[in-house]
Amino acid sequence: MVNSYANEIWPLAIYFFMVIMLVVTMLVLSWLLGQRRREAATNDPFESGIVSVGGSQIRISVEFYLVAIFFVIFDLETVFIFAWAIAFFELGWQGYLSMMVFIAILGLVLVYEWRSGALEWGNKTRVGLEAAQKSAEVK
Repeated sequence: MVNSYANEIWPLAIYFFMVIMLVVTMLVLSWLLGQRRREAATNDPFESGIVSVGGSQIRISVEFYLVAIFFVIFDLETVFIFAWAIAFFELGWQGYLSMMVFIAILGLVLVYEWRSGALEWGNKTRVGLEAAQKSAEVK
């Protein structure tokens, strides 16, 4: 039993040893062949050859986050619709009705987002909050 286990594990041990040797070889070669001199611009961060301007800690509007989340949600729906279209004939009427319910729910979500102002840019106001403030001002 022990001999059988050793016969099964030796390829993994050889593979592990070869990976470690490859990593060590790459590190040693990069140290030996690498550039030794440092210039003023060596450690400057850049992107696409353009030197950055300003700090990296900037405030980004929450609308970008909302648009990204909405994109992921509505992009994921296309995966389900595409899979349904591929299996259209196998699913029959039950699959068709299920997809119509799915699309109807997505349509309702889109209308809800539109009506609640989630798709609007700029200052956000809630209808319920405005009504509460107006009634408080009247009193």
